[in-house]
Amino acid sequence: MKFDHFELLRKRVLEQVEADSSAKEFDGPPQRLHPLVLAYVGDAFFALYVRTRLLTYEQGRVRILHDFSAKMVSATSQANALRQIEPELVDAEIDIVRRGRNAKSTVPKSASVADYRYSTGFEALLGYLYLSKNNERLSEIAEKAFAIISREMTK
Repeated sequence: MKFDHFELLRKRVLEQVEADSSAKEFDGPPQRLHPLVLAYVGDAFFALYVRTRLLTYEQGRVRILHDFSAKMVSATSQANALRQIEPELVDAEIDIVRRGRNAKSTVPKSASVADYRYSTGFEALLGYLYLSKNNERLSEIAEKAFAIISREMTK
């Protein structure tokens, strides 16, 4: 993002915050959001979910927590989890995953194109469920993914 664009965005956000301090969270229809926006929210959710779940195993060594969480939220781990969970998804969820997978974005060097696309689909699904306030399904999928990734890491 160019600096001028960043400054414009910053100015708009600050103006909106000052104009309406009562707006606390997004309340529009999440299915209308761009899939990369859904993935942005889903990525944040899953990172926090993994970090808090890891606290049940370790509370004192932040470096260990960081290393484990980084591996668990990696594109490769998320893609693997999604591939195993995918048969259990309903049509609407499959559609969100497909939109996320097909969204155009820059693939980092740390993952294959296929894994990165699948992880984006996974994150888009989590973001969609989070913004839809479908907390039961969100927890179910996040827990299944956590279990799959944990199992793979212990092999």
